[in-house]
Amino acid sequence: MRYLLLCLILLLGFNVPAQGAHDGEGVDVKEIVLGHMADAYEWHITTIGGKHISIPLPVIVRSEQTGEWHFFMSTRIEEAVEEGKDYMGFFFNEEKNGKIYEKMADGSVVRPWDLSITKSVCQIWIVVFVLLAVFLPCARWYKKHDPKKDAPKGFVGMMEMLVMTIHDDLIKDSIGEKHYRPYAPYLLTAFFFILTTNLLGLLPVFPGGANVTGNINITFFLALCTMLAINLFGNKEYWKEIFWPDVPVFLKAYPVAIMPIIELFGILTKPFALMVRLFANMMAGHAIILSFTAIIFIGWSLNAALGSGLTLLSFIMMLFMNCLEFLVAFIQAYVFTMLSAVFIGLAHPEHHHE
Repeated sequence: MRYLLLCLILLLGFNVPAQGAHDGEGVDVKEIVLGHMADAYEWHITTIGGKHISIPLPVIVRSEQTGEWHFFMSTRIEEAVEEGKDYMGFFFNEEKNGKIYEKMADGSVVRPWDLSITKSVCQIWIVVFVLLAVFLPCARWYKKHDPKKDAPKGFVGMMEMLVMTIHDDLIKDSIGEKHYRPYAPYLLTAFFFILTTNLLGLLPVFPGGANVTGNINITFFLALCTMLAINLFGNKEYWKEIFWPDVPVFLKAYPVAIMPIIELFGILTKPFALMVRLFANMMAGHAIILSFTAIIFIGWSLNAALGSGLTLLSFIMMLFMNCLEFLVAFIQAYVFTMLSAVFIGLAHPEHHHE
C-alpha cells in the first residue's frame, strides 16, 4: 500500500505548475523528495531568506590526471561553482546525483577515487558514538556488579531486557542451542545498528535526518556480511544439501543438475532479499513523508484556501507516517536480524541418521 501511494504522489506531483507564481516555475516534488534522500557532501540544516545553512564535510579524492590525493572541504567546490569554474578540476556533476567528477586535460570527464566523508558516512559515525554512549555505561555496571546477586535497574535494566529478548528469543531459537554463540555478537550489533540508524533518520534536524538504511549500498554491505556468515561457516551437511540433496538422482545429476543449480541460486537470493527488503521499506517511508511535505507547497502555490486544507491534511498524514515509521524502524531491524539468524541456522542442519 505504501509503495502504491508513493508512486501516485510522485507521478502526479512532479513539477506541479504554481499558478500565480512570479517566476512561473512549479514545485519540483522530485527534487524535494529525491534531493533530501540522496547522499551529499554537506549536511543541510535549513534555508533562511534563500540562503542555505549547512555543515560542510571533508572531501577526499584522488586525481585521475595527476595521481595525487586531495583533501579539502566541500565549500571549496561550491565557491568555485559560484564563480563559474571548477576547483582544481573537480566539480559536482548534477547529472550523476551530485557526485564529484574531474575534468581531464583533453576535456573528458571521469569519476575519481572518492573517499569523502559524506552525509551517510557522518551519520554512521554518529550512530557508532551513540551506541558506544549506550553500551559502555552498561558494560561498566556489569564490571562492577555481580549479575547473579544484583539485578540491574533503570536504563541498564531496560537495555538488558532488550538485549536478552533479541539474544534468547530470536538468535538462540533461530540458530539453535549448539551453534548460536559465534553469531550472537554480529547479529546483536546488526540489530542495534539498524535500529539506531532508523530512529536517527526520523529526526528532521541534525544529528539526524540522513536516510542511511534507505541507501542500497549500506543494505548491500549488511546483506553481504550475512551472506559470508552463512556460507563461510556452513557445515558439511549444509553443502551436501546444496550439491547432493536427498532427491531422485535425475533431479540432481542426470541429465541436468536442476536441484544444485536452484540451491546455488538460493545462496544469492537470500542476501538479495535482505538487502532489498530493508532498503525499500526505509526509502519508501522517507519518500512518503517528504511527498506529504511537498503537497503543502503545492497547495499554497495554487491558492490560500486549498493550501490551508492541504496543510492540515498533510500535517495529519505526516504525523501518522512518523508514528508508523517509528514502529517500522524497530520492525525492520528485528526482521533483518531474524531472517539473518534463520538463514545462518539453515547452514547448520543436523545430520539425519536412518
